Amino acid sequence: MTDKSLIGHPPPPVIELTMEQQFKLRRLDDLLPQADKDDLITLLQALQHQNFVLANTVSNLVKQWPTHLPTTPEAPSNAGTSSETSS
Repeated sequence: MTDKSLIGHPPPPVIELTMEQQFKLRRLDDLLPQADKDDLITLLQALQHQNFVLANTVSNLVKQWPTHLPTTPEAPSNAGTSSETSS
């Protein structure tokens, strides 16, 4: 069921992590102290690049999001007719 007040608006961000994502973060926490400095630099650069691409994509999406979506008439209600059409 869709809340009619949200029609035409993007869904809110999902900020909670899944159990698998929490596990992967914990694994990183455990392994980072032993990581090679060059590997960490490469990882940081790749993550920053990915962050810029994501930010540009979201910015472009928001900029091009339609401010006025076409409205469609409500479908006629079938309330009270189901017993009449069932035999």
